[in-house]
Amino acid sequence: MSEELPPAVPAATVIVVRDTSPGLEVLMLKRSDVGAFANFWVFPGGRIDDTDHGADEIERARAAAVREAQEEVGLVVDPAHTHPYSHWTPPAIQPRRFATWFFVAHWGGDDVRIDGHEIVDHRWMRPLDAIDAQLPMAPPTIVTLHELAEAGSFSATRRTEYPRWVTRPTKSRDDVPVLLWHDDAGYDTLDAELPGPRNRLWYPAGGPYRYERTN
Repeated sequence: MSEELPPAVPAATVIVVRDTSPGLEVLMLKRSDVGAFANFWVFPGGRIDDTDHGADEIERARAAAVREAQEEVGLVVDPAHTHPYSHWTPPAIQPRRFATWFFVAHWGGDDVRIDGHEIVDHRWMRPLDAIDAQLPMAPPTIVTLHELAEAGSFSATRRTEYPRWVTRPTKSRDDVPVLLWHDDAGYDTLDAELPGPRNRLWYPAGGPYRYERTN
């Protein structure tokens, strides 16, 4: 009998954005080559601590997102302008994983300050530019950038319902890793070859990755 994995750690991520004349820009951070998400480009974020107070799950996660923006990059984001966007649950295939609320916050104009150790670089980028650059990123980051590119502005990122993405991994006929989400024809059966609607990320180890959604 396989050993049951521990539950995912509750976490929060904040997508700091600004509206510019070329379009919406997103703050991207590069993590160092040690620890979780080593060398990946990410949004500020981390686990939800006991000190992150709130009346419910979302409010506690929002408090964590605001705190992480301050701790990781020195940004003070206004909770009133920090709204929930989505929730991501990774597959149960590794001992340490994070079930993460994503929030969007409007940049308040502060300078970005990184520590040079945990975070070693940062860039303001248009979402499609980050995607086209094929930066090393986790699947939720890639999909979120696609959604932000479609939104086009901070105000357009507001939602009344927050999709919950539960990742299901499989492989194609050619042995390419494929991550499936709700509304994909193969989601329930893990059959990547099943014809029908698509909501998936082709995620080969050596790249390039490609997000595909048809509805």
